[in-house]
Amino acid sequence: MGSLIEKTIGRSGLKMSAIALGAGTYGREIDEEASWKLLDYATEKGITFHDNAEMYGGGNTYEKRKADYGKTEVLEASTEMHSGEKIFSRWMKNRGCRDEVVICTKVSSGNGAENIKKQMAASLERLEVDFVDVYMLHSPDDSVPIEETMDALNEEVKAGHTKVIGCSNFSGDQLRAALAVSAKKGYARFEITEPRYNLADRKSETDDFPLCREEEITVMPYSPLAAGFLTGKYTPDRSQFPKGARFDLSPGHADIYFNDHNFRVVEHLRKKAEEMGLPMVRLAMAWAMTHPDVTATLIGARTTAHIDNALLAAEMGLAPELRKTMSSWE
Repeated sequence: MGSLIEKTIGRSGLKMSAIALGAGTYGREIDEEASWKLLDYATEKGITFHDNAEMYGGGNTYEKRKADYGKTEVLEASTEMHSGEKIFSRWMKNRGCRDEVVICTKVSSGNGAENIKKQMAASLERLEVDFVDVYMLHSPDDSVPIEETMDALNEEVKAGHTKVIGCSNFSGDQLRAALAVSAKKGYARFEITEPRYNLADRKSETDDFPLCREEEITVMPYSPLAAGFLTGKYTPDRSQFPKGARFDLSPGHADIYFNDHNFRVVEHLRKKAEEMGLPMVRLAMAWAMTHPDVTATLIGARTTAHIDNALLAAEMGLAPELRKTMSSWE
């Protein structure tokens, strides 16, 4: 496998690896020892961008999942609050690699000014750093005016708590509104966005990608395998989710992906992968990575094999005609 290309985040000058590693599995689906193994392997392979959030890990998310879904098989050790950031922090401190990584974390609990200030301070404390490289809004918050949110984020930049700001799960209109506030007030602007994008969910192609291209904003999609839907292991029978799989732990994913069209796409993918002698996951990943507006791709992993698949997909690329064919599947 070749070395990863470095990409510039928006207009910021800050560099990141073309593959980013998400911390959502740490302390939730895998324990700390397995998380450290993944982080070491990612570093060895040139992955420098690490995507976290205040909500990732055990504790609060574990208890909510248990209450909502009755899932007692979820990793029982995942009782430490916010363990995603804490596990990453302990690994980083042990390896002495703060200067070699790009740390991103997100506010997940609301975009009001006081909450942003509070959650930034809490994340810095859990990560045991003076600043994060990238700070994002995990999702839009219609209860808070975007002007208030951008005011608060700009204050965090001015205070030196983050170099770059960004957003996740924003529509094109929501992103445009945030950029307008920044331009009007001379604030730091969003330099990176994190939309969901895969063969089963392509709305970003016509929604936010064109704006990001125009404004030179880094597009770092997440869920290139549709939370595992594109592995081909699911059937329309929701009672048959494989134990411990993402849909088993978070059944709400089925509401996003389970429809006749997407199951047909999976069958097209299966046939094409068999024809080419490739794993379905690699072909699906390569498709997501090769959209011209995609700067980098965010992956989640439980094993080093998951990282290898992403690296091989990036190295493989995809011929334009094949990508066009895959994009036409109905």
